[in-house]
Amino acid sequence: MSSPTPGPAAARQTAHHVATRALDWLYRNREHGSLPPDTSAELADPDSVYKPLGESALAASLVLREGVAPPEGRRAARALADFAWTQLRAGDLLYERQLRYPMMTDPLEIYTHFTRAGHRHTRLDALLTHLGGLAAHRGAEQMPNRRLAVANAARVAGLDRPTDWTTLIDATWLGQRPEPWVIDWMTAYCVTHTVFHATDWGGRPLGLPPDVRDYLTDWLPVWLDAWVEIQEWDLVAELLIVDACLPEPRGDAEAWARLAAVQRADGLVPRDGLHPVSEDPAEAFRDHQHTTVVATVAGTLAVSRYRDAPAAV
Repeated sequence: MSSPTPGPAAARQTAHHVATRALDWLYRNREHGSLPPDTSAELADPDSVYKPLGESALAASLVLREGVAPPEGRRAARALADFAWTQLRAGDLLYERQLRYPMMTDPLEIYTHFTRAGHRHTRLDALLTHLGGLAAHRGAEQMPNRRLAVANAARVAGLDRPTDWTTLIDATWLGQRPEPWVIDWMTAYCVTHTVFHATDWGGRPLGLPPDVRDYLTDWLPVWLDAWVEIQEWDLVAELLIVDACLPEPRGDAEAWARLAAVQRADGLVPRDGLHPVSEDPAEAFRDHQHTTVVATVAGTLAVSRYRDAPAAV
């Protein structure tokens, strides 16, 4: 393995500190993400706790997959994944929700993070296998990057679903390699998720076609600079994940330094530079858990991938 070059080496060190502190914050504050005792498969407000549990499980699963965190970090990731799995009643809640709402994709998408961390649910596996064979699922109407999300979730969960990845990627905004200056905030999030799912969060860095990789190599630094300037830290962290998903990550030391500078001493990473962080721990968790998750993921992938990266320019 080659030695780190100066640009990525500096970014890697900063990313390590950000990820370590962010993961520790997620672990210490995990109880704020507990489901109410009477939670059922209907989930009147899925975004309130259910979705964040899946996000924390994603971060934990990638820390475990990459294996670059120190021992205490890997223990925290394991405990965080196990906590979220327990909250979902060892997968029973996911099974009940999928059984009641067969066209919903969130049970599969959340379940796949747990399969990455070693948890399985036999009845849910059988149900997902059955549903994947239905014409109703093959013809489901979804945004292109969402269709990629479901395809990657099925791939990671080990479900046998034939997938034309080139066709799925070509259907996205990013797959068309459009004029880069027309990108807006929501489209940028769609771009990041296209990359996440096509590459399985950096696990398959060649998952994007070469022309799309070249397009990102040219324009990702520009987009990153723009959102650093306006202090959209959640999107900055997601764009740093995109960089780490590419075959040759750039390793933007300046962007990492800016993100590290706004991380609080307790590990929380604020979502933006406009809104103050509440001193109420529960409210702070609700508002900034997602950004701290993506910072954990970005830092973990950077530590793993920047070791062989070329120097930043």
